[in-house]
Amino acid sequence: MSIKIKPVLSATDRDEFIKLPYKLHSRWRAWIAPLFSTVKKDFDQARHPFFKHADIQLFLAQVNGHTLGRIAGIVDHEFITARNKAIGQFGFFDCVEDRDISIALFNTASQWLRDEGMVGMIGPTNPSIHGEMGVLMDSYEIPPSIRMVWNPPYYPDLMEGAGFSKAIDQYAYRVLKDNVSQKLTEASDKVLNRCKASIRILDMKNLDREIKIIRSVYNQSWKKSWGFASISLPEIDFFFKSLKRIIDPSLVLIAEVEGNPVGFSISLPDYNSVLKHLNGRVFPFGYPVILWYSRKIKHLRSVLLGVLPNFRYRGIETALYYKTWENTKDKKYDSFELSPIFE
Repeated sequence: MSIKIKPVLSATDRDEFIKLPYKLHSRWRAWIAPLFSTVKKDFDQARHPFFKHADIQLFLAQVNGHTLGRIAGIVDHEFITARNKAIGQFGFFDCVEDRDISIALFNTASQWLRDEGMVGMIGPTNPSIHGEMGVLMDSYEIPPSIRMVWNPPYYPDLMEGAGFSKAIDQYAYRVLKDNVSQKLTEASDKVLNRCKASIRILDMKNLDREIKIIRSVYNQSWKKSWGFASISLPEIDFFFKSLKRIIDPSLVLIAEVEGNPVGFSISLPDYNSVLKHLNGRVFPFGYPVILWYSRKIKHLRSVLLGVLPNFRYRGIETALYYKTWENTKDKKYDSFELSPIFE
């Protein structure tokens, strides 16, 4: 078998790169196709703010003219500065179940990173630690929540077969509404009173101001976490603006002490339960489908939470979770995912 690894150099190649997961994963019932238009925006290097401080090279693996794999080599200069070490990344790895093809992809990405001056490689990061990160190790039969990774069960073996080893574990926890005790909700109120803290919802009328607040708290609270690199204002603005249509302000909370922000949490309705009915495209019949299935969303995902170091271990984190849940009591949600949680 002759394996050809080709760099993505044209718009046609880029579309082939983007479309590959739709071809490879459509047979897996748990896989949910992202909107093709959204994915294209994520790869738009002229508009996506991540590429202001990062370089990326996409590669395709082909056998007899058929594309069977893909990978990206990524040099994130913010990540390198934070680590003070030239560690490159790989991302957007997808491949058929073939060890030779996967090794050819990993070797190509690794060589490209070496040519860029990198001395190591971690991944997958899609495209960064602020995006979808990691490889799923179990529970492949469960569809992923919004903005969480999913991959076929053979991916870990392909990566280990190429010489990779675990850097860190991430977990996802699911809480059922029936298991949330009223006593715990009452306890969160006591915590807030003791800390002289208050929790408010996102002010959509002053979204730019709110984004700056959340970015500031996030960069301070996550600074010493594994793999952290600060997120720029354009990046977090891009994140919020791309999700503006599905954000529920009552599920984005900011904790304050004496009027100063000390923590935040962002939870999203799990629109993956809508996307699974669209097959990656809105047109021509997607809008009625979106309207219909949006009313049936029953799951939430806590996407991100941060509390300033000086205010940790006082119960504010727990209070943010419970206030989020409390704000859903008159809604249809029956479960709440906390993810990713680092080991």
